[in-house]
Amino acid sequence: MTDRAQQDIQALAKGGRTNFLGFVLRLGGTAPLLFITGQLYGLEKAGIYASALVFVELAAQLCALGQRRGIAQRLSEDPRDGSHVVADGLVLTLLLSLVVGGLLYLLPVLMFPSGKYSELGRLIPLAVLPNALTEVALAALACRFDIGATVRARSLVEPWVQTLAALVLLYLVPESGLILSYILAKYAAALTAFVPLVRTFGLPRGWQPHPLRIGRMALNSLPLAGADLVEWGTRRLDIAILGFLTTPAAVGVYFAAQQVASLPQKLKSSFEPILGPVITRNLKEGNYAAIAAQVCQVGFWIIAMQAGIALALGIPGPDVMRLVGQDFVGGTGALGFLLAAEVAAATAVVSEAALVYLARLPNLLISLFTIALQGLLTWGGIWLMADLGYSDRFQAAAAAMALAVSLGVASVLKARMLGRILGARINNWRWPLVWAAAAAVPVGWLTQQIHPWWLSLLVGIPLILLAYGTVIWHKGFGPEDRVLFRKNVGA
Repeated sequence: MTDRAQQDIQALAKGGRTNFLGFVLRLGGTAPLLFITGQLYGLEKAGIYASALVFVELAAQLCALGQRRGIAQRLSEDPRDGSHVVADGLVLTLLLSLVVGGLLYLLPVLMFPSGKYSELGRLIPLAVLPNALTEVALAALACRFDIGATVRARSLVEPWVQTLAALVLLYLVPESGLILSYILAKYAAALTAFVPLVRTFGLPRGWQPHPLRIGRMALNSLPLAGADLVEWGTRRLDIAILGFLTTPAAVGVYFAAQQVASLPQKLKSSFEPILGPVITRNLKEGNYAAIAAQVCQVGFWIIAMQAGIALALGIPGPDVMRLVGQDFVGGTGALGFLLAAEVAAATAVVSEAALVYLARLPNLLISLFTIALQGLLTWGGIWLMADLGYSDRFQAAAAAMALAVSLGVASVLKARMLGRILGARINNWRWPLVWAAAAAVPVGWLTQQIHPWWLSLLVGIPLILLAYGTVIWHKGFGPEDRVLFRKNVGA
């Protein structure tokens, strides 16, 4: 391995270690929030909150305009000072956020299809601005290999501020507490992101905004923005369709399952900021072999970690959902499919990290096909379950299954496209993943026999992870994979 390749792997491994810490911290903040949401706010309020969240986060993704990945390329190619490049991106996002947030406020029916909302709850578009600006700030910091800022903002400050605020606001404004806590958390995360941003890049002294330059940047960012919107939309389209076709209770159950399943998703998305700068540099050097190796390496790391977490949360699924509330246990089927969907999506995500620079339009077309397929499968699955007389919990599970199938198709298509471009096979799969799962499943079944349920959960999750991790470490991880757990690559 060359010195440059060693440095790349070391940077990727460092980002992975840092973000695994972020995953643990986010788990610590998200679990209490789910408990407060389910046990104290209840199923219907959780569903109303989830429906509003879909459109607010969609707006934030739109206003970020693909800069989560595009800013890496601009910083590597633009000869101007980095603070000027970042300032352009922030101004563009600021302007878009003001317009889109204002439109959402004027059209509350988009956020609350059931028609149930309070005047304070209608203020949720205020979260669009800080959410979008934080995306740009953290992406810029990742280009300087500062992943710690993402961990502090997204995994520590944001979930814990929302958890504590939701608890306090429950007694002050119970009808709007969840929504107001979300707004407060987004502003706290933005403040946490901007302090290191200024410290790293400095103030943009001598910078002046130019409409043509910013307009050209917006135009160039559209393919990236489209890919980001579609990728994000696959995780929210199901909630939107459920919101229009079923009840707030069904949306609440699905939302709780999705929040649990999104925990391993953070492991996947957290590699993107650090993978982007490494890929753009190798692109400039024409080193396609290195890109293929890095995509395969990171893809396997992500699948290995996500599969272990999916087993640990999926095998005791009813008990995990019971933590949120007894009314949410019906979402166990949806939880299982959603966890499978995150594993299936890993190959698509790491392949797209390179495709957004190598084949933007074809990548976007595959993404559009994916979300169209998901929409059709989701609508068809919900309609079929309703026609057969099954409850809205089964309709939620059908939506989750549609997501898993769609993301699996996207992974196959994007991996094959990238492989043709790079002239190398893109494959993140290894058979030891099956052996590790085979060791974890019987351990999980045995721990499920323990009573009471909370003790089974407390004992089961660590033992499932231990059984899975032992096999994957000894049978699946080679020397190049174990770099992920070492601070010194040459050790």
